[in-house]
Amino acid sequence: MLRSTLIARFDVKSSAPVRVPGFKAAGVHCGVKEAGLDLALIASDAPARVVGVFTQSSVIGAPVQLSRDRVRAGCARAVVINSGVANVAMGAQGLRDAAEMAQCAATAIGVPAGQVLVASTGVIGARLPMPRIRRGIRAAANGLEESGLRDAAEAIRTTDTFAKTAVATADVDGREVTVVGIAKGSGMIEPNMATMLAFLMTDAAVAVPFLGRVLRDATNAGFNRVSVDGETSTSDMALLFANGVARNRELRGPRSPGAAAFAAATGRVAIALTRDIARDGEGATKLVTVRVAGAASGADAERAARRIANSLLVKTALFGGDANWGRILQTVGAARVRLKLDRAVVRLGGVTVFRAGASAGPAARRRAARKLQAPEVEVAIDLGAGRSTAHVWTCDLGIDYVKINAEYTT
Repeated sequence: MLRSTLIARFDVKSSAPVRVPGFKAAGVHCGVKEAGLDLALIASDAPARVVGVFTQSSVIGAPVQLSRDRVRAGCARAVVINSGVANVAMGAQGLRDAAEMAQCAATAIGVPAGQVLVASTGVIGARLPMPRIRRGIRAAANGLEESGLRDAAEAIRTTDTFAKTAVATADVDGREVTVVGIAKGSGMIEPNMATMLAFLMTDAAVAVPFLGRVLRDATNAGFNRVSVDGETSTSDMALLFANGVARNRELRGPRSPGAAAFAAATGRVAIALTRDIARDGEGATKLVTVRVAGAASGADAERAARRIANSLLVKTALFGGDANWGRILQTVGAARVRLKLDRAVVRLGGVTVFRAGASAGPAARRRAARKLQAPEVEVAIDLGAGRSTAHVWTCDLGIDYVKINAEYTT
């Protein structure tokens, strides 16, 4: 099961045009950040079905409040996103600013304000520079084009070092449908619903209940399986729009013709974005896949995988290429996960470094250390206590993580 999930990543068309029929987008610089694109607008030519998942944090931004309320209607025409300022902890003024962003975008593209969603990411506790935002929205509306999603992906970045996009296609009812996703995320990442910001679009015709199921499944397979630093953002949001311009018979449930193919394509896009977020973790040098097998229960498997992924000792050892299997056993034990040490196996980069209750020896450790120099590595442990499994994507913890977060607002 875990292996098939990893293979699915490579079914995504990374070199395909980042566009989907019936959607236009733009990314502009409006001055929220000193340099670079910082405002994005995505719009559907036709009213689109929409579903979303949002942060479960008790501290949430005004854009999350507004968009969460509007998504309940199941129909939207656009989403406007800014980076640089998160619009969090700004009270009634923050809510007014979020609503004004939606109204400005609605006016600029000629749609009802209630069908425009809003997202913001960046510094907490600062007010949005609304005069600049207004100008940026007008500029983005004037620049909307089918090929604009790459610029939109650039505009939603904060500390990300690269824009994150993914494209997949599926045969649905004899028609090719496209699923495109863009996302941002680099730090403050261990989602409890989605990722920092992710926007998925498709030209498939999908009923809202099934669309919601597809997004939840994609979230659980991808976005909820990434951790950079164990922190959940105040602004986490993932939206999935379906405008139906492919004119397939509406997908109403998992038994509809093509429903499985559509769901699989959406999942592939989510996993591709998830892996890129882990790869681009603040200060990271390695994409790390943590795999747990042999757990006594699913809960134990999940707890062990997340404990390893978030362990500062494990992450710094991976940064240094130190094949220190003791840190892995230590953190699993500290989480009180059931484990049979005499049956447990630890592998680093595919090299067995611990088995049958003892070290596999210095030669194995040296081989593993060489494997850990690669840009993509795997940490695997079999707990020897059962049959349950889990996996999480994460990264190492480098010196630059401290630099970025020590100076984030200064």
